[in-house]
Amino acid sequence: MNLHEYQGKEILASFGVQIQRGLVAQTPEEAVTAAKQLSKETGTSWFVIKAQIHAGGRGKGGGVKLAKNLEEVSTIASQIIGMDLITPQTPPEGKPVHQVLVAEDVYYPGASEPDEYYMSVLLNRASGRTMIMYSTEGGVDIETVAEETPHLIFTEEIDPATGLLPFQARRVAFNLGLSGNAFKEMTRFVTSLYKAYVNSDSSLFEINPVLKTSDDKILAVDAKVSIDENALFRHKDYKAMRDLREENPVEVEARAVGLNYVDLDGNVGCMVNGAGLAMATMDLIKQAGGDPANFLDVGGTADAARVETAFRLILKDPNVKAILVNIFGGIVRCDRVAQGIVDAYKNMGDAIQVPIIVRLQGTNADIAKELIDNSGLEVHSAVEFQEAADKVQAVLA
Repeated sequence: MNLHEYQGKEILASFGVQIQRGLVAQTPEEAVTAAKQLSKETGTSWFVIKAQIHAGGRGKGGGVKLAKNLEEVSTIASQIIGMDLITPQTPPEGKPVHQVLVAEDVYYPGASEPDEYYMSVLLNRASGRTMIMYSTEGGVDIETVAEETPHLIFTEEIDPATGLLPFQARRVAFNLGLSGNAFKEMTRFVTSLYKAYVNSDSSLFEINPVLKTSDDKILAVDAKVSIDENALFRHKDYKAMRDLREENPVEVEARAVGLNYVDLDGNVGCMVNGAGLAMATMDLIKQAGGDPANFLDVGGTADAARVETAFRLILKDPNVKAILVNIFGGIVRCDRVAQGIVDAYKNMGDAIQVPIIVRLQGTNADIAKELIDNSGLEVHSAVEFQEAADKVQAVLA
């Protein structure tokens, strides 16, 4: 579950990570009120107005701007709130901005240029360990740094049995070229950041940039946080942070009815039971010359109502040119699935305008094939994987 910057910073601050302070606002009037409160609490006279969407590269799209007085706060907030912000990480049409973060200016006017670093905490899937990835090149795309100057990216892997050790936090500060009070501040920052990552059950913390101010403070100026959804039962306060407006509406609808659905960019809809079979089915579609339009696991209760709901979700995608249903009848009998498909097809009537290929294997598969073949509907049955692939290829030709 992805969070907004202001929400991620709230979590960081709760574990002692020093952050760029700010307040969220949903209208220009609220932005001005927030700026006044920040000025009173922090003494800042300049403010950074940041669009709050689940995407990076906001500054390049005009979603991060500096306001030097309250009048500019109002003007900039009115420009950003309601805009469709386009960044390299948004759809081509952009994402609507519903709120902004009004943050203190930590680039002190008149002070020497601050240093910016990159830092993230995530799982290294190759080693099965958490790692801290960091670089002296903060404030820019880390992908570009990795491609052009990979020697400027450092990693620190952490043994889960011991957690982050003090010498590792010191090594991070040393590799970033810090000394004196800034060195001590960075070791504290890294230690608190790792603590926040572990105790919040996050799958990613990315801070770009981490800032060293002219007076040697270390601050998180940005925060990209993703919480492991499987751990949300332990964090009901984090669960309440979910912003459904930022998520794919079809995926939200599927989750509400208990279906595992992930939207993709292809042209062949998939309806499968079991994640492993779903992955194999997506490979089959690719081999047949198509591209999977979704991942959809209907689970073990593929009755008519559930199948109909799955069809309706798949058909919301205008790019779908065919649907492949691939069910293994273990927990659920194939003939029940077949009857569910027939009933759902009849209930939906003209809503189904694309060919459907159905492969059912397992308990009562022969009865299921007979039901499909005798239904009189535009449904193509298959027995073997290759047969299903050939039929997908044929309907796409």
